[in-house]
Amino acid sequence: MPNSKKQQNCMPSLTIGDVTARIPVIQGGMGVKISMSRLASAVAKAGGIGVISSALIGADEKGFYSKPQETTYRVLKEQILIAKKAVPNGIIGVNIMVALSDYEKHVRVAAKAGVDLIISGAGLPLSLPELIPKNCDPKLVPIVSSGRAAQIICRRWSKHFSQLPDAIVVEGPMAGGHLGFKAKELNLPKSSIENLVLQVIEAVKPFEQKCGRSISVIAAGGIYTGADIYKFIQMGAAGVQMGTRFVVTHECDASDRFKQAYIQAKKDDICIINSPVHMPGRALRSDFIDKANAGEKRPYRCTYKCLKPCRYPDTPYCISMALINAQKGNLDSGFVFCGANVWRVDKIVSVQELMDELVQGYREAATKIMWL
Repeated sequence: MPNSKKQQNCMPSLTIGDVTARIPVIQGGMGVKISMSRLASAVAKAGGIGVISSALIGADEKGFYSKPQETTYRVLKEQILIAKKAVPNGIIGVNIMVALSDYEKHVRVAAKAGVDLIISGAGLPLSLPELIPKNCDPKLVPIVSSGRAAQIICRRWSKHFSQLPDAIVVEGPMAGGHLGFKAKELNLPKSSIENLVLQVIEAVKPFEQKCGRSISVIAAGGIYTGADIYKFIQMGAAGVQMGTRFVVTHECDASDRFKQAYIQAKKDDICIINSPVHMPGRALRSDFIDKANAGEKRPYRCTYKCLKPCRYPDTPYCISMALINAQKGNLDSGFVFCGANVWRVDKIVSVQELMDELVQGYREAATKIMWL
């Protein structure tokens, strides 16, 4: 009996394809330049899966404004290699948005650089498997917001590529940044992450049975504590993805002013914006957002041509420039994306401290349930 209780108290590992993380936590890929190699390698070293966001990763680098795409590809490769070198036995992923104008090139660069996982959302990555160059084998992890989307991807990949996702991230409406829901759907019970996780677990079962292997389902959006992780694993998820909590770590590349915005945030500061890319997004209210809502912001140029859904010059502002400014701490000319639980943040910690807290919280939740 003691051994049985000890096993139940232990946080399980997370296996995706043929890679296994000791702690079932994926650090969310946050652009622009919020999750870079420093944060990703720290998470991987602590036993989780660290993720670099490829979106405008070359911003502020020499040559970016004259050659934004070439600079982005170079820096993306460099960041992957830096992270892999820092943690040779760790797991490093890249988050690549389907909405990027040069999505296919980002995928090929990341794969050739030897990244362990490619996590892809902001659209359905229906053709992702065929973009992977020969002799490259990153694990492929689409992001979905419904069981139906998971089914569509599995059917498409199975039919056209004889392949299935290695894992699927299910992102609910409490996530930060752009959301895969209409604004009116965000607070509906059917949109809750708990409901969506169960949907996706059921949706992938026929495909798992057919191929004879599991597809790890990862819960994301609003997950904050070790007790939350315990809850979702008990529901059948293989792990979780977390973004907001990793922003307020010493290793995160966001400016101190960006991190302080999280620490000072209250519930009433969180708002849903109508992004220029025609998706709702969760952010912290600011003068910039208020002026944009009042029609006082206009983009003066399009430097990047980075997102397919963007219709410059008809957008109220350049979201890329706004996010670059925010990353630097220039919040008068930008705004901060955040998750729904940002108001709970009260201090900056190291990645290791955060991971230790999550593990301890998981164990306490498991122990509490055992003795009820």
